[in-house]
Amino acid sequence: MITILSDHWQELLTGLGWTLLSSILALIFSLIIGSLFAIMEVTESKVARTIARIYIEIFRNIPLLVITSFFYLVIPMYVVKVNGFTAGTIGLTIYTSAFIAETVRSGIQSVDPGQMEGARANGLTFWQAMSNVILPQAFRLVIPPLGNQFVNLVKNSSVLAFVAGFDLMYQANNIASITFDTINSYMVVGVLYLIITMPISYYMRYLEKRLA
Repeated sequence: MITILSDHWQELLTGLGWTLLSSILALIFSLIIGSLFAIMEVTESKVARTIARIYIEIFRNIPLLVITSFFYLVIPMYVVKVNGFTAGTIGLTIYTSAFIAETVRSGIQSVDPGQMEGARANGLTFWQAMSNVILPQAFRLVIPPLGNQFVNLVKNSSVLAFVAGFDLMYQANNIASITFDTINSYMVVGVLYLIITMPISYYMRYLEKRLA
């Protein structure tokens, strides 16, 4: 492992950088998209609820690799050409947003309905009440499952390796093919994934205790 680190640290550092960038972008956009669909699920509009339910059920039940491959192989044929990193990040965003939507939706429905009624009675619109009153309480309630989703997102970023996304797994595959030391190559990458995910896990636990 030390030999692999010393001989291929540049490739590993590059892979770490692409993995972090993809994870951060997917985290931000999946949280925004997921929250939007979660709100649509609890609106009075039947059309909005139906659209949100279709989106969530489709992308939550299709494998991440299939979604990513669609953007990498099909979209360039008929719409616009995208590289592996972009296709992987988009697939990761859409896939994760479906799970986040369900998580946030459960948090919203856990908030006392009287909170919304009181906010509307004081003159707030639905969106004002949702953003200023309901969502802050909902996010506090769903910190543990959201933390799990963030950790899963980082681990799922390894899907980029299948579409030449230059992430950690992609670099590990290249290093293993050069050195023929498959075990240590993947062990090094496993340690790097731990370095990324462990701080997220501990921070979410800290946040959960602080906001409890």
